[in-house]
Amino acid sequence: MRSEAQTAALGGGATWRTIMLVVMGLLGAAVLVAMIVTLGSANRQRDQALDLQAHSYDVMILARTLSGTIARSEASLGRYVISGDKQLGQLYFDEWVLAGSQIDRLDRITGDNPEQQTRIDRLRAAYDARGRELSLTALNTSYGKNSQALARYYQARKAPTLIEINATLDTLIARERALLDERTASAMGSVDRSSRVAGVLAVFGVLLVLGAILLGWFTIRAVGERATALADAELERERAAELTAAVAAATAELRVQEAKLRQIQKMEAVGQLTGGIAHDFNNMLAVVLGGLELARRSIGADHADARRHIDNATEGANRAAALTRRLLAFSREDSLKPESIDAAALVAGMSDLLDRTLGDAITLIARAETPGGCVRADRVQLENAVLNLAVNARDAMNGRGTLTIATGTATLAAGQVGQCAAGAYVTISVVDDGCGMTPDIAERVFEPFFTTKDVGKGTGLGLSQIFALVQQLEGEVAIASTPGEGTAVTLYLPRTADAVAVAVPLPASVLPVSTNVAPAAPAAAMLDILVVEDDPRVLTATIGALEEIGHRAIACDDPLAAPALLAANPTIGLIISDVLMPRQTGPEMIAALSPLYPHIAVLFVTGFAGEVNVAQFGGHDVLRKPFTLNGLERAVIAALAAERAPSPAQHERIAAE
Repeated sequence: MRSEAQTAALGGGATWRTIMLVVMGLLGAAVLVAMIVTLGSANRQRDQALDLQAHSYDVMILARTLSGTIARSEASLGRYVISGDKQLGQLYFDEWVLAGSQIDRLDRITGDNPEQQTRIDRLRAAYDARGRELSLTALNTSYGKNSQALARYYQARKAPTLIEINATLDTLIARERALLDERTASAMGSVDRSSRVAGVLAVFGVLLVLGAILLGWFTIRAVGERATALADAELERERAAELTAAVAAATAELRVQEAKLRQIQKMEAVGQLTGGIAHDFNNMLAVVLGGLELARRSIGADHADARRHIDNATEGANRAAALTRRLLAFSREDSLKPESIDAAALVAGMSDLLDRTLGDAITLIARAETPGGCVRADRVQLENAVLNLAVNARDAMNGRGTLTIATGTATLAAGQVGQCAAGAYVTISVVDDGCGMTPDIAERVFEPFFTTKDVGKGTGLGLSQIFALVQQLEGEVAIASTPGEGTAVTLYLPRTADAVAVAVPLPASVLPVSTNVAPAAPAAAMLDILVVEDDPRVLTATIGALEEIGHRAIACDDPLAAPALLAANPTIGLIISDVLMPRQTGPEMIAALSPLYPHIAVLFVTGFAGEVNVAQFGGHDVLRKPFTLNGLERAVIAALAAERAPSPAQHERIAAE
C-alpha cells in the first residue's frame, strides 16, 4: 500500500511539476508575449513620435528656408534696380519662383493640419500680392525708369504684404514648435509607461532565465534607440539654429543694402534737381544769348562801347552755359551719341575744370606722351571718368600734392592687361603721390558701394562707374598702388583711326549733339518753319533768330496743336521742337506726325534730355540750348540735308515730268 501511495505521491509531484512547468511555461510565454507586445507598442509609439518630430522640423526648416529665399530675392531685386544688371533681375525672378515652390511644398507637408493650412493660404495670398508689387518695380527697371523703380522698391520695403509674410511664417513656426513640444512630451510619457510595464514583467521574468535575458536584450535595444532618437533630435535642433543664424545674417545684409539704397536715392534726387535747374538755366540763357546776338547785329559799327558791353555780356552768358553743361553732365542718365575724341585734347580742355575742382594746393601736370590717340566714346562720360579719378586722387593726397594726368598709346598682346584683346589702345593715366593702398583694398576699389572714405563723404559709385564705362568700351583698367608712395590708375581704351571733326570750333554756348551738323555750309533758302516750344520767352527768341537768318517762323506753344498748324500750312518744310514739354514730349509728337508728314525735316532743341532715351530721337539732329545764330543756321542746314521722303510738291513735279 505504501508503495502505491509513494507512487501516487511521486505521480502527483510529477503531475504538479508538470503542471508547474506548464504554468511556468505559460507564464513565461505570457511574459514573453507581454514583453513583445509592450515593446512593440513602445517602438511604434516611438517611431510615430520620431516621425511627427521630423515632420515638425521639416516644416520649421522649410519655413526658415522660405524666409531666406524671399529675402535673397528682394535683395537681388534691390541690386538689379541699382545697377540695371539683367543677370541680377533674372536672379531675383528665379529666387521668387523658388519661394513659390517652397510654399507649395509647405502646403503639401502640412496637409494633415487644417490649422496650418489656413496659415499657408494666408501666406500664399500675401506672397502673390508681394509678387505683384515687386514685379512693378522690376518692370520699371527693365524699361529704364530707375527713379520710379527705386521709389517703388523703397515703398515696397514697408508694404503690409511683407509684414504679413513674415508674421505668418513666424506664427507657422511657433505653432509647429508647440506641436513638437507636445509630441515630445507624449512620446516621453509613452516611453515611461512602457518602462513601468516592462519593470513589472521583469519581476516575473526573474523566474525564467530566458525571459530575463530576452527582457534585458529588448530593454537595452530600446534604450539605445531612444538615445539615437535624442541624438537625431539634437542634430535637427542644431540645423534649425544654423538656419536661424543664416536668416539673421541675410536680414542684416538687407538692412545694409537698404541704407546704401537710401544714399543712392539722395544722389538721384540731387541729380534730378540739378537737371531741372540746368534746364531752366538753359532756357534763360537761350533767351539772353539770342537777344544779345540780335542786339549786336542791330547796332552799327560806330557803337564800339555798346558792342564791347554786349561782347562782355555774351562772354559771361557763355561761361554760364559752360557751367550748366557741367551740371548736366552729372545729372544725365544716358549718353547722347559716341564720337571720336582726342584723349590729349580732352584732358587739356578739362584743365580749368580740374584746377577749380582740385584746389590750389594740388599741382596738376597734364602731358601728352604720344600724339594722335583717339577713342570713340561719349565725351561727357569720359570727362566724368577723368574727373572722378582726379577727385579720388585729391582725397588720397588729403588735398595737397602733385597729380599727373598723362595720355598716350600702347599696343597690347591678348591678355597682357586684364582681359584686353590684342590691338592698339589709348592710355589715360592718373598718378598721385598720396597715401596709396594695400593690395586687398586695391582689389576691391571697383566694387559698387565700396569706399574707404568716412560715412557721408563718398558713395562708392565713382570708380565702379568708371569700370562700367571702360568695360562697355571693351577696354581695361589697371591699378598700381604702394602704401605711402601713391597710386597710378591707367585706362586702356581701344584706339580708333577716325579723325576728330574740329575743323571750325563752335562757340561755347553750342553743344552739337548730332555729328551731322557741318561746321560750314551754304545758307538755306527761306523756309516755313514750325517752332514748337512751351516756354514763351524761348519761343519768342527762337522765332526772332529764325527770322534774322531769313526764314518764316510759325509759333506753336502746345505740341498737341501742331497737327492743326501743319494741316493749315502745307508749305512747312521743317519742324523745330523742344524735347521736354508738359503735355507731350517732342519725340512723342514727332513719332505721331512722321507717318503723316514724312517729307518734313525735324530738328530737336533741348537744354536737358532728362529721361528721354536717345533712341527716341529717331536719328534726327539735336541742337543744345543755349545756341547762337550761327549754330542755329548750321543745325537747320544739317536737318534739311538729312535723308527723308520727298514732299507732295516734288511728287507732283515728278509725275508731270
